[in-house]
Amino acid sequence: MAQTSHGRRRALRAAIGRRRGVAGDIPPVVTEAPAAIRVVDGVRVDGDDADGGYRVIVQAQPTAESITALADDWGLHPLLAEDLHHAGQRPKLERFGDVTFIVARAAWYVDASERVELAEVHLLVRPDAVAVLCQDWRWIDGSAAPDLTDGPGGLLEDPELLHHGSAAFAYRVLDRIVDGYGPVLDGLALDQEQIERQVFTGEATVTERIYRLSQEVVDLKHACAPLAAAVGTLVRRHAEDEDDALAAYVADVADHLTRVDAEVTELRASLAQILDVNATLVAQRQNEDMKKISGWAAILFAPTLVAAIYGMNFDRMPELHWAFGYPLALATMVAFGVALYTVFKRRGWF
Repeated sequence: MAQTSHGRRRALRAAIGRRRGVAGDIPPVVTEAPAAIRVVDGVRVDGDDADGGYRVIVQAQPTAESITALADDWGLHPLLAEDLHHAGQRPKLERFGDVTFIVARAAWYVDASERVELAEVHLLVRPDAVAVLCQDWRWIDGSAAPDLTDGPGGLLEDPELLHHGSAAFAYRVLDRIVDGYGPVLDGLALDQEQIERQVFTGEATVTERIYRLSQEVVDLKHACAPLAAAVGTLVRRHAEDEDDALAAYVADVADHLTRVDAEVTELRASLAQILDVNATLVAQRQNEDMKKISGWAAILFAPTLVAAIYGMNFDRMPELHWAFGYPLALATMVAFGVALYTVFKRRGWF
């Protein structure tokens, strides 16, 4: 799925580059500024418009002081500044004047613990700059900081795309986040297959594993479903301009995200079905155990009944003084036991 998506994006970029007349081998002008707060301190990316490009500001480990400084320098709306100071938000998109605020949650899968790790990322996009705040102090792949270079894997490796303005860099970040959901789904799907095999082998720990995996799927669902709505808003906004070079890119991300959301929903439903099947199998095994317990209880009840009758110590019980009374009592106990065992065995209780 990821290779097909990347192939479509390369074709889209080539087509848009030819239409706009942008040379694909022209690198952006980059100026390193690791601890960027102000617009003028950010990494500089040249654009193909008249305003001279834009700046990229990344706060890999934002603090209250750095967020306040950024809000003051940008003149952010008080509500927006408050959102930046308070992490733990669901993915969303909001507009405050010329600033577009995007909240997204990146995800990666830790196979050893079978956990989906999430990282909250805030994007602030305006015509002359884009700011990225890693609220969990982790980048979208779990690393401590992003690769702000134009080398392979770097966020600036596609100069043709980045020449289309600050929104292009925001798209690049969102694209990386959505692409990261693919390996997570692969890991969850592999765990699901293992759980299916465990269910039919009767392992006692499988129920807990199903619940834990279901919780990880729910967390991923909460990350991708609201983001799909936010990206859908971006698609409609870019579609309003027929000459918008990013419209095709954003639509491609929306399509990819829709498929991810559908796979997550399908995985969640599949786990629910597995849980139902496991509950049915557990109940069936418990029923079989109860049959065995009941059968042995009935078998042991027969000799107990005989012994109880002859243990009542009445004065007139002829069998007590009979020479064959004791052997007959034992034979009766054994006969009852064998007869009951034979009946239960034929019925499949043992």
